[in-house]
Amino acid sequence: MLAETTAFTLDGIAARPVRVEVDVQRGLPSFQIVGLPDTAVREARERVRAALVNCGFEFPLKRITANLAPADLKKVGPGLDLALAAALLAAAGEISIDRLAGWAFAGELALDGTLRPVRGALAMAEAAGSNGSAGLILPPANGGEAAMALGVEVRVIESVAELRCLDDGELPGERPAPAEFRESGPLPDIADLRGQGHLRRALEISAAGGHGLLVVGPPGAGKSLAARRMNSILPPPDSGEILEIARIASVAGTGPVFGRRPFRAPHHTVSAAGLVGGGTPPGPGEITLAHGGVLFLDEICEFRRAALEALREPLESGEITIVRATGRQTLPCRFTLVAAANPCPCGRGEEDPGCRCSLSATTRYRAALSGALADRIDLNVAVEQPSAEAMAGSAGEDSATVRKRVIAAREVMTARYGRAKTNAAADAADLADLKIDRKAQSLVSSAHTACRLSGRAHDRVLRVARTIADLEACREVEEQHVASALDMRRRDRT
Repeated sequence: MLAETTAFTLDGIAARPVRVEVDVQRGLPSFQIVGLPDTAVREARERVRAALVNCGFEFPLKRITANLAPADLKKVGPGLDLALAAALLAAAGEISIDRLAGWAFAGELALDGTLRPVRGALAMAEAAGSNGSAGLILPPANGGEAAMALGVEVRVIESVAELRCLDDGELPGERPAPAEFRESGPLPDIADLRGQGHLRRALEISAAGGHGLLVVGPPGAGKSLAARRMNSILPPPDSGEILEIARIASVAGTGPVFGRRPFRAPHHTVSAAGLVGGGTPPGPGEITLAHGGVLFLDEICEFRRAALEALREPLESGEITIVRATGRQTLPCRFTLVAAANPCPCGRGEEDPGCRCSLSATTRYRAALSGALADRIDLNVAVEQPSAEAMAGSAGEDSATVRKRVIAAREVMTARYGRAKTNAAADAADLADLKIDRKAQSLVSSAHTACRLSGRAHDRVLRVARTIADLEACREVEEQHVASALDMRRRDRT
């Protein structure tokens, strides 16, 4: 007897539908799975066998063949266990084939028949809805996440034994409530950053416009402290961004999302594949996990050159295309880059009498950040060790105050460009409509020659100036806005 059902396999950050076909015929007892399964899927034979027996079902001692279609798509992970078990029960006559039709399944089986959670439940629920499935059955731990998808019936069951109710015409399990996404606990406050007014201003501009930021200074100057407070001044994600962030986090298995923008800080030993994505099949890297949030590269000059150079395209387009022999994936990665570096290998800087770094050593150290990549970073800020008086002085504005200005500026950008687009992502057509007064335009023209700005740098100065104007609620970009943008792009100090 032949039975069919639907499962899903993860492909990048999307879920691809898999048709699970199980045929039970007379012959020597065997259980074969075909259709390009990986090791985890092939091992499902033993999990399914033990789970069904321990739940009181009669396992058929016949020739069992399970086909996973399409056959040219690599099937990965244990998420197909439940679909294989359901199709096998129907093919063996344990449950009704007609009642099984139209339902999709996702879940890993324990040997006692209980269900364990899987990665990518939200993506699977969305795929089930677009694929025309009657509904999706999955473990309780994935229920709230999957219920966020629209247009699909989601049911959760704790054990494969609950599929028996299909014979009685009942829906299995329960309908879960959608997960509530809310911020969990306070974030580090920007008021902790003392004696660095210029850096605080740069953080605010970066957060408002989505501009990349490079901070150069000696150890202990507050570079990492500042970067880790960026999330506290970013506006909360809207409903669309919450779904995007949740989908990526679910596929990557990075845990629950609470309506907070991601903050990723990979170690400097990360490979290019770990940073931008890769593997077989291609999966998301750190830049995709930082989508909608912050990517912090501490000690950027210590990162591998190949990994850093791979950031060029994502910083421009907001997406990364990974091409491998086994497949091609285009993954989103619209993040705000915050990078920190020392002025020289020892960290003191050539102006410090204690610095013993040679000119060649300093040149090699700084060469890790190529000019092509540095040209894509909008803001460059040099910091020094704060004085004792500054550290003992009163704290500056807190994150809540700064965040209000950032949110107000983002609302202006939304009205100008549309949803989820900032000044940093403005294209040539947007810049053509930029309102800029004559003095500001003259200053940009003069700086283009005097500072030898590239075409990219010219446009990025205008974008930063527009962000500064938005923070000050100015309709036009004025001369002082351009001057501030140019000052924060100077590299002679960094």
